[in-house]
Amino acid sequence: MIFTPTPLDGAWVVDLDRHEDSRGFFARAWDGRLFADRGLDGELAQCSVSRTPRRGTLRGLHWQEAPHAETKLVRCTRGRIWDVMVDLRADSPTYLHHFGIELADDSLRAVYIPRGFAHGFVTLSDHVDVMYQMSVPHAPGSERGARWNDPAFGIAWPVTSPFMSERDASYPDFPARRQ
Repeated sequence: MIFTPTPLDGAWVVDLDRHEDSRGFFARAWDGRLFADRGLDGELAQCSVSRTPRRGTLRGLHWQEAPHAETKLVRCTRGRIWDVMVDLRADSPTYLHHFGIELADDSLRAVYIPRGFAHGFVTLSDHVDVMYQMSVPHAPGSERGARWNDPAFGIAWPVTSPFMSERDASYPDFPARRQ
């Protein structure tokens, strides 16, 4: 696995270290020890998959609040997405900054999203599958969200009128959620 830091404190791009031959390639997609060796959360409590049939579908921005805050490793296993994370940790030097990257099935590149970050993505193709590995189980009472185009984040999404759930479309701006 090849770890490349992003501009956000504690967030990483994780590429496969492919071993190729005439049959194709083999690569390790998860190794908790390699994450722990870099001081990253190497716990794995849950894996989930989303399937999205329609290009231009936006999911997010979502996170879980403490004590159920989660670390995520997100990988697109079919199709292409524009994946975005936002640092919501008030004590972080990159507070309210975001990072976006294309994830696609041909690279199997992943992003490591630390606790305290919001996450979302928009599909860039039809028929998209995304794999999530999380450090803690889903806790419905801890779910939170913010508006996908909140001006406080300044995200330049590659869509202007995405298809989204009613719940995602109704999230308020993030500062309105702070206490």
